[in-house]
Amino acid sequence: MSITLRIILLIGSIVSFFLCVKKIKQAKLKVENSIIWMIGSLILVLMSIFSDGVAWLATKLGFMASVNFVFFIIIFFLLIQVFIDNLRISELNEKIKNLNHYIALKENKEEKED
Repeated sequence: MSITLRIILLIGSIVSFFLCVKKIKQAKLKVENSIIWMIGSLILVLMSIFSDGVAWLATKLGFMASVNFVFFIIIFFLLIQVFIDNLRISELNEKIKNLNHYIALKENKEEKED
């Protein structure tokens, strides 16, 4: 892995980690929602520091270049985040549906009482 990529990974990871911490302190982001971002940032920091280990692992896993392995890891974490977000969206949609049913029943009950 080139020194330029290592520096970019290190700076980007540190910035994203501290951005998550800042948003948590401002109460704009919940801790459970930011865990995957923080873990991903820490892994990218480790990958930029220990690039020889990344190159060895990438070779053992069959990647042509260690950069491809880094991209694979980043895409993997993003897919995990999308999956978690889809679970939350499904849960919220179910809650909205239940709330709509409750409101409709409440309105129906009030109409019958009038």
